[in-house]
Amino acid sequence: MSELRVRVDQDLCTGDGLCVQYAPEVFEFDVDGLAYVKGDDGELLLSPGATVEIPAHLRLEVIDAAQECPGECIHIQRTHDGEPLSEEERAALR
Repeated sequence: MSELRVRVDQDLCTGDGLCVQYAPEVFEFDVDGLAYVKGDDGELLLSPGATVEIPAHLRLEVIDAAQECPGECIHIQRTHDGEPLSEEERAALR
């Protein structure tokens, strides 16, 4: 599987926190109570649509976070073409 990227749509985020529980290395809350992705340096990326590459060792955790997110605000896409990961591709990674 090619490299994957993830982003959080703050307009859909419910602030539930499952993503932070699943992958705190990738997701974190800001003071607004919404989840954001974190850069390689651990800093929150606050710009709308910001994406980060999913570390290979956290792929399943991020996929699980996206699947369990009540706001359906976590979007995973392929790096090479920017297309969203299909349900079949997600299942194949499990």
